Amino acid sequence: MKRLSIAAIILASLAIAGEAFIFATKKEDSEALLQRAVMADYHVYAPPLPDTLTFAGERVPMETYYVREALDNELVVNMYRQSATVMCFKRAGRFFPVIEPILKKNGIPDDFKYLCVIESALTNATSPAKAQGFWQFIKSTGTAYGLEVNDEIDMRNDLVASTEAACRFLKSLYNRFGSWTAAAAAYNCGENGLNKRMDLQSTKSYYDLLLNTETSRYVYRILAMKTIMQNPARYGYHLRRCDLFPPIPTRTVTVEGKNIDLYQVAKQNGTSYRMVRTLNPWLLTDHITNKTGKSYTLNMPVDKGTLYRTLTHGHRDTSPVTSL
Repeated sequence: MKRLSIAAIILASLAIAGEAFIFATKKEDSEALLQRAVMADYHVYAPPLPDTLTFAGERVPMETYYVREALDNELVVNMYRQSATVMCFKRAGRFFPVIEPILKKNGIPDDFKYLCVIESALTNATSPAKAQGFWQFIKSTGTAYGLEVNDEIDMRNDLVASTEAACRFLKSLYNRFGSWTAAAAAYNCGENGLNKRMDLQSTKSYYDLLLNTETSRYVYRILAMKTIMQNPARYGYHLRRCDLFPPIPTRTVTVEGKNIDLYQVAKQNGTSYRMVRTLNPWLLTDHITNKTGKSYTLNMPVDKGTLYRTLTHGHRDTSPVTSL
């Protein structure tokens, strides 16, 4: 049997602008039709730039050409990184409702949730430098801001605890630099590094500093994701509420004592060991030695009926996502 070319297979199934394509027997015909299909269906657009923009209530100097072009670059990168950006939208449906009230309670501007997006794509990621979690704390910074990190427990992976720690860290950076934009930059490159560059270049404005490549892009990456996630349709993203991951309803239990066996904890709570580890990603092993006798609060699933109703209810909401 003669093997069909990929182009011929595509052409056999496509219908463009109401015109049905049929199998082309001549190579030159199939190539011409494929080119027509590509030209008719595939479009690439430059992302629209906002005329005005703020970060954490602070004005972005969009009239400066290199500021506009730096933002333009990050909008192009993230607008056309479709699979990763769609997954950020989906995860935001689950995790923004956890992050937002913690930021508000601590007096941290809501825009910092987008810092979390660009740091980890809202996952418990591990960086090449061994930074960990949604907020990408290195071990020394995490422990300095109250997170327990050892061979059995890594609270950098606990969303609530790490967000609280990030708030404390960001507040200290703001108190030092007097600007949320500078605080975001220092979160990336370190406060001493940023302070040195400010002194050498005689400016405290992030937008007027010449910094390393990563930090030079950092705030613009946050601004790009903020712009896209607050205006999804404008940047080609059409999601429904039912497309987002819903928050998982949980209850909490307290465990204490030495040598806590998580297999037994799962059994006693009528759930699986996998569920215990999934809902508590800060647990690194199947036990907690707990030599100091601390108590720990674990998330557990609610009853199956409530869980099912909660998770399936969102699948009926087909209203468009207009902003996150």
